Amino acid sequence: MRMILNETSYFGAGCRKELAGEMARRGYKKAFVVSDKDLVKFGVSKMVTDELQGANVEYVLFDDVKANPTIANVKAGLEKFKAFAPDVIIAIGGGSVIDTAKAIGVIATNPSFADVKSLEGVADTKNRCFPIIAFATTSGTAAEVTINYVITDEEAGRKLVCVDPNDIPIIAFNDAEMMDSMPKGLTAATGMDALTHAIEGYITKGAQPLSDLLCWNSIKMIAENLADAVENGSNAVAREGMAMGSYVAGMAFSNVGLGIVHSMAHPLGARFDIAHGVANALLLPYVMEFNIESSKEKYADIARAMGVDVRGLSKDDAALSAINAVKELSKKIGIPQRLSEIGIKEEHLPMLANDAIIDPCTGGNPAEVTVEDILSIYKKAL
Repeated sequence: MRMILNETSYFGAGCRKELAGEMARRGYKKAFVVSDKDLVKFGVSKMVTDELQGANVEYVLFDDVKANPTIANVKAGLEKFKAFAPDVIIAIGGGSVIDTAKAIGVIATNPSFADVKSLEGVADTKNRCFPIIAFATTSGTAAEVTINYVITDEEAGRKLVCVDPNDIPIIAFNDAEMMDSMPKGLTAATGMDALTHAIEGYITKGAQPLSDLLCWNSIKMIAENLADAVENGSNAVAREGMAMGSYVAGMAFSNVGLGIVHSMAHPLGARFDIAHGVANALLLPYVMEFNIESSKEKYADIARAMGVDVRGLSKDDAALSAINAVKELSKKIGIPQRLSEIGIKEEHLPMLANDAIIDPCTGGNPAEVTVEDILSIYKKAL
């Protein structure tokens, strides 16, 4: 059993103020800041760059990152990175931003992978990536603590799922004050992304006792806090609970893998630019139905974590109650329930199924799956 985690993590409202001390202790004087235009527009990035200015740290900002970051994003960022010659990368954002920063950091120290495409899968990088300090602004991807990142190959119309122990940030910050401005839709989608990580990590083939402990508690924290975080974004308790729930799920799934919810969500993002959290959230209950026979006992555990009293229920009913709890939470926070609601048509489904079956996450699914199975799930979700 192997567990890979980042070196240092900070939690709690205002924890970003620890940045100056970390920069000084590590001797960092020039920072390459990666963010996105919305976070800059709404002043979230400034919450970190103000700390850099106060510590007299020189920095340059790269904010040309798409919601589903592309090879072009990475290459543009890498050129700006090289021109500035920093000594640390600071990523401020959700998974898209942190994933872009990871790709830049890996290529910076492993230049033979500059095509980006060769990073797909478990790339044989030799060197630790350029040091990254990650500030999570959503409670969803947990990219700040994982060894995974995803980049879209726009030419091929597919996502490159990259797994590399060398890419993990050296410091992670989960400052709830930086999450207050998340709109309801983004809070809902990223929160369901975190729940998907926890549930898939709990039932994946690679699951083990430590990951089970992390995933179960993540499911519990998310179930207790997500609806409140969506309804009242300034609810500090709910924001803190979601930040921790997302992070804990990341600790687990980064080490034990995921399943076909992610396999099926990835082509939706690559082909149709659908937000990853929305795709995961929509597909999760349909995939849970497919996996029920292989995961029945763990589904009862999931139900308990989500606050369902399963005492007196049969194994089948207890398992079904987990799926129903996921559906109810999803509906409550406004997640679309059908692929047709987000523009997907029946003629798209065979292409999506062919992409999903070869996705690296497919191998972790608890039940064996064929392309016909995936197509059937897509049809049920349509």
